[in-house]
Amino acid sequence: MPASVKITADVIKAHGFKGDEYPRLLEILGRTPSMTELGIFSVMWSEHCSYKSSRFWLKTLPTTGTCVIQGPGENAGVIDIGDGDACIFKMESHNHPSYIEPYQGAATGVGGIMRDVFTMGARPVANLNALRFGAPDHPKTKHLVAGVVAGIGHYGNATGVPTVGGETNFDKAYNNNILVNAMCIGLAKTDKIFYSAAKGVGLPVVYVGSKTGRDGIHGATMASAEFDEKSAEKRPTVQVGDPFTEKLLIEACLELMASDVIIAIQDMGAAGLTSSTSEMADKGGVGIELNLDLVPQREPHMTAYEMMLSESQERMLMILKPGSEPQAEAIFKKWELDFAVIGHTTDTGRMIVKHKGQIEADLPVDKLANSAPQYQRPWVATPPAARILPEWVKAPASNLGALKTMMGQPQLASRRWIWEQYDSMVRGDTLQRPGGDAAVVRVHGTMKAIAACCDVTPRYVLADPVMGTKQAVVETWRNLICVGANPLAITDNMNFANPERPEIMGQFVGSVQGMGEACRALDFPVVSGNVSLYNETNGVGIPPTPAIGGVGLIPDYSKSATIALTAAGELLILIGREEGHLGQSLYQLIIADKAEGAPPPVDLNDEIKAGNLVRALIREERVSAVHDCSDGGLLVAIAEMALAGGIGVELYPYEGKLPAHAAWFGEDQGRYVVAAKPGVAEQIAERARLLGLPARIIGKSGGNGLTLKGEAALSLAVLRAVHEAWLPGLMGA
Repeated sequence: MPASVKITADVIKAHGFKGDEYPRLLEILGRTPSMTELGIFSVMWSEHCSYKSSRFWLKTLPTTGTCVIQGPGENAGVIDIGDGDACIFKMESHNHPSYIEPYQGAATGVGGIMRDVFTMGARPVANLNALRFGAPDHPKTKHLVAGVVAGIGHYGNATGVPTVGGETNFDKAYNNNILVNAMCIGLAKTDKIFYSAAKGVGLPVVYVGSKTGRDGIHGATMASAEFDEKSAEKRPTVQVGDPFTEKLLIEACLELMASDVIIAIQDMGAAGLTSSTSEMADKGGVGIELNLDLVPQREPHMTAYEMMLSESQERMLMILKPGSEPQAEAIFKKWELDFAVIGHTTDTGRMIVKHKGQIEADLPVDKLANSAPQYQRPWVATPPAARILPEWVKAPASNLGALKTMMGQPQLASRRWIWEQYDSMVRGDTLQRPGGDAAVVRVHGTMKAIAACCDVTPRYVLADPVMGTKQAVVETWRNLICVGANPLAITDNMNFANPERPEIMGQFVGSVQGMGEACRALDFPVVSGNVSLYNETNGVGIPPTPAIGGVGLIPDYSKSATIALTAAGELLILIGREEGHLGQSLYQLIIADKAEGAPPPVDLNDEIKAGNLVRALIREERVSAVHDCSDGGLLVAIAEMALAGGIGVELYPYEGKLPAHAAWFGEDQGRYVVAAKPGVAEQIAERARLLGLPARIIGKSGGNGLTLKGEAALSLAVLRAVHEAWLPGLMGA
């Protein structure tokens, strides 16, 4: 946008300023901004960059703990995993771009989150993702799934970072606003972690990576607004990625990091040069002066406005020790990447941007980084839903017949078609691939392993944001327990609709409250995250979707577990309370075509007791398979264990007080199914009872199908065919 454009009410509105925000800017500057200055403030004050609707509530989350080295506020969170090793991880959203341009939107989401991790000195070792698409029969769904999966797969595969886990779901509520949340995990040494504070005056400001183009301009602003019928016109705001350049950038940065010349480093992500320069200068308490004539440019005649707001990919900004520039340049030139000294730090406390001999921006750094409006928006709590009693939901003619139906539906069908497009084994350290409770990746050269997963059940959160988010945290915790890990910390991606609507803001507030309560009880701090608001089109918003990414440590990966049954003749034990909660259950949704009532409650004390017991059993090598009960309930969990191991199960009839279908399909929380030799099974049940946890033996492994007295047997071959057919059928594979 040329500097000569007059700043009118329409220009101000197009830049995302609302209410008294532009008058506030005039007050800060004491004058009318230039067009470049207006653009700079518009992205820094966008919801995506400033968290102006969410920051007040995010400050209430627990972010410290014995393992936490760095919590929120840096490019990614950092935790200590012992022996001088650190794990660095974060989750980010690329929702709006992926709806407009699914391939590039998803690909650049992966690239951006990887840069957040390696900018702190970590080698990326694993990617995960949490995806939400619309109804399978919606005309755009197939196109969006194909593009997003291809984008994620190509970018991860080309950079040589395994995509090891995640989740994908379909719901008509996401028809016009899909969600693409990307998570990256990296490993570093605790004494070689890099931060973004540019401390010192007269230091060179160095630009490295790809050239700057016109792609992604106003991407942050676009991600901070709801969609309408003109959303397709926003395609030019979607960035274009090159994973091969990203791979070179990873190697070049890590090579330079092995020396001692980097003072600060920052990814050029949302808002590009603007956010990276202003945040680095602010954290270091310095000013910064840039000469945009020196910025490597991909396109001719770029303006200062375009260069400061471009979100071109695969770019980094560094502050180096004076005199080290030739050493650094040699490394980046070797990797065939651009390298340019584009400015220096000053003692003025101002960001001064020059282009073609003119000063295009002269702004106070502290105001630029910290003056965005902080709103405590009005909110109303979500009214609590009544509990649905088990007997209110009709029983099926056959429990195994209902299971067969459920396992072939979009909510539960196999996602193999998706994850087989991702290289999950590159680098040779992946120990558990997608398809289990959590991915497991070895810390190279050790017996340690990182476990990771992503979870949330939006229908629970919609019905009760507090309890639903609490459940998302404990589901993540449980999945880490299931592979034998100590759950250490989480990252989150808070995907919500328009926060200017009090009922939506109420969902967000309740969600943060539930997350905080669960994380404090489980000693499971929040070390990084992202908020994505305005996921809404023409006034229709998505369900509240606070995706939780959990990371845990397995001290000795030879003592871990999978969901797969491994031998015939073993007994299956259910640990945990059975209350037959069918409200918001998949049984109710699929079989009864309803989504009513309260979600299942979470008892954090029971969760801790059951989780600690199950992890102890894994490490004592007393159980051969472990799986938690979640979507679909007990019978679905058993079916997944049987399919994973290729071994059937003789189910013992339920003889308790609940209706049988509520016992088989209720989604009660805090429950695990474990397999053990007959002599050990009763000992396990007794240990659970001594902790005050119910436990019962529910079946015996063996055969080639699932059997239940009084019902027709269900062969694994038939169940597998149904379970595996749906997604390839949708995609025409």
